[in-house]
Amino acid sequence: MARQQISPQDHARVTAAIGAAEKRTDGEIYCVLAHASDGYFFPAALVAVLGILLAGLVLGFALEAWWLSIRLTHFAAAQLLAAAAALLLLWAMPSLRIRLVPHRLRFEAAHANASRQFLAHNIHLTRSRTGVLIFVSLAERYAEVVADSGIDERVGQSVWDDAVQGLTQSAADGRIADGFVKAIETVGAVLAEHFPVSPGDTDELENRLIEI
Repeated sequence: MARQQISPQDHARVTAAIGAAEKRTDGEIYCVLAHASDGYFFPAALVAVLGILLAGLVLGFALEAWWLSIRLTHFAAAQLLAAAAALLLLWAMPSLRIRLVPHRLRFEAAHANASRQFLAHNIHLTRSRTGVLIFVSLAERYAEVVADSGIDERVGQSVWDDAVQGLTQSAADGRIADGFVKAIETVGAVLAEHFPVSPGDTDELENRLIEI
């Protein structure tokens, strides 16, 4: 996937949306945009090498069926060269790697990254445990809303489905800033319903979009 550019104006829009949403709630909203959640070299290399070995096995049976022969050392050398060429191609073209990785593995990598970001940015350390992470990983076309324990006690994950669906669609359409703004509005409305702003509420997390 081509790297989407997020302009300073887009960052400003997201920051303003977070600020507006948090004026109505004690909750804290944090946004992270990952351009990819893994380099995928090793899983892609494993798939490529297994494919070459399987193709070599099929070719070996075909040669035997056609009454053709090839020296074993030449056959092994050809497989080694094919594997080396595939690894070199994967090293030189990172964008090719993810195409060889199963969708489940991509989503697992993106989900693990979302969990890491939730902890790395101390979203779990707000006073009332009302932090929410809005996370997108572009390469995997993956989005997730991660809510802290104080929110999970009142709001089920299914409530965030609309926000997640809108984020993934916006990412696919190249309108990632629009997706974040809409998701922030959705999350903010839910937080305002369950955790309305109280006197003396302070901003505990940065109101901005982090790119990694």
